[in-house]
Amino acid sequence: MSRPSLPLLPVTMVGSWPRPKELLRAQKQLRQGQLSQTAFNALADQAVLNVLRLQEEAGMDVVTDGEQRRDNFYSFVAQKLSGVKLMTLLEMLNLIEDKAGFERLLQTLDVPAYSISNPTCVGKIERRQPLAVDELRFVKQHTDKPVKIPLPGPYLLTRAMYVAEATHPFYPNKEDLAEDVVRILRDEVQELIAAGADFIQFDEPVLTELVFTQGQTRTFMCAALAARKDPAEELEFAVSLINRVLEGAEGVRTGLHICRGNWSQDESTLLRGSYEPLAPYLERIKVQQLVLEYATERAGDLIPFEGKELGLGVVNPRTVRIESPEEIQTSIRQALAYFPPDRLFLNPDCGFGTFSHRPVNSAEVAFQKLRAITEAAQSIRRKLAPH
Repeated sequence: MSRPSLPLLPVTMVGSWPRPKELLRAQKQLRQGQLSQTAFNALADQAVLNVLRLQEEAGMDVVTDGEQRRDNFYSFVAQKLSGVKLMTLLEMLNLIEDKAGFERLLQTLDVPAYSISNPTCVGKIERRQPLAVDELRFVKQHTDKPVKIPLPGPYLLTRAMYVAEATHPFYPNKEDLAEDVVRILRDEVQELIAAGADFIQFDEPVLTELVFTQGQTRTFMCAALAARKDPAEELEFAVSLINRVLEGAEGVRTGLHICRGNWSQDESTLLRGSYEPLAPYLERIKVQQLVLEYATERAGDLIPFEGKELGLGVVNPRTVRIESPEEIQTSIRQALAYFPPDRLFLNPDCGFGTFSHRPVNSAEVAFQKLRAITEAAQSIRRKLAPH
């Protein structure tokens, strides 16, 4: 299957976009059984079309659906999988045995316990319906642009869904749960490829928690409580899971997105640290592209990654300041010292609405940031073009 051609330095999003207020209300009504799936889909369709229009106006080269149908970047799987229940952090606090420890965890973060929900495994998991294939098909009906589909990675899903008090009767440990997670995601990847996905991106932000918190349980990934004390063991586990999901994934660009938290504009609550400790593991993951934060100083200095494309974060989604095209060009030129132009994509550091009820910016600011990226890319392309 032929894929649309891309210019040098393609511009794309990490995935999410702020949801309109009427869609947020509809999400709540759907969850409470007060709105039909058909009525919700009609509202979500319009929201997706608006996000596509804004991306095209901003000059994006690879588009997403803005994750408009999702309550957040991974919890949405509770609607798609049997054996999974969506629980707020407050509900989880009532469930787990170590209530004091979980309360301390929440107190370290700028996150209300009612505003973020977590998909918790409460039975054997099976795919009731595709996770994202329907999203892809709708987008492809309405754009000729290449389409990126973000998916939660297998390590994130396994750690998030495994809450011992609820999960142990069905899976004795998280490694057992991971077997079904890998199978489900592998099937999803194959269906996305068959449906014409151009770019499948796995989101695994919890990897940074392993190296920047020395294996302690302070984490921004909600219920990611099931971890060994040795970060190296967890990283090996993550590499294995992702590579198993990618087996047979041909004819599509694949990527891995990592960030350091994206729920608050208060960056003092978010993780910081260089990619250096992760590099040996990231280079072994069989994705073509690493989609990484670099607009925030918390990410440290740019480093090379052997054999990988780089999705370079050039604007910070959490700030209201609009980075200038000249500032972004400087970041691009720095990256070109490590990556040839045909292995460099441009994107924000993370999504603009990772959690639907807690977006980190407005749609107006997000649009201006995307437009600044495309202006910078066009300028650098002209300079790279042969005379």
